[in-house]
Amino acid sequence: MSTAHAAITHQVPRWSILWSIVLVIFGLLAIALPLATSFGVVLIIGWLFILSSVIQLLHAFQSKGIGSIFWKCAVALLYLGAGTYFLFQPLLGVVTVTLVIGIFFLAEAAMDFVAYFQIRKFRGSGWILFDGIGTFLLGFLIWMQWPWSSAWAIGTLVGISMLMTGVTRLMMTLTARRLGEEDAG
Repeated sequence: MSTAHAAITHQVPRWSILWSIVLVIFGLLAIALPLATSFGVVLIIGWLFILSSVIQLLHAFQSKGIGSIFWKCAVALLYLGAGTYFLFQPLLGVVTVTLVIGIFFLAEAAMDFVAYFQIRKFRGSGWILFDGIGTFLLGFLIWMQWPWSSAWAIGTLVGISMLMTGVTRLMMTLTARRLGEEDAG
């Protein structure tokens, strides 16, 4: 067994296959139930904002200088407001987050297009253009269907991400185990 293969197979935990399958199942569920997933994501974001508010407030009183305390308390109130908004108005939170995602994708696509035109003479630069076109189409689709895209966008994107992560993790785990079996045999 080569040293590299031994290191890879030694670092692969046995539960990695199970975790991969769980990610694939939850990814498929998120895609099948995109609105429910979207609500779950917005509620998690709301709680994270509230937690950030508490941490920011505690940090404010450890800061030196009255100006620093004032601004950190203001940011803490902003986090608290956003978190409360998401928790008590989850439907509006889903609509808001969907709009932000659509804008983000359009901005990312614009940056991909600029990057492509800067390096278009290099081999492989077409992949940046490909990514930019795909990201633009997704952002445009979300933007043009907004607020109706809120029913599917967040949940579908989270589901696809979980599905892709689960499949990738499963394939890497199986490959690492196969390498270990080949070297042992």
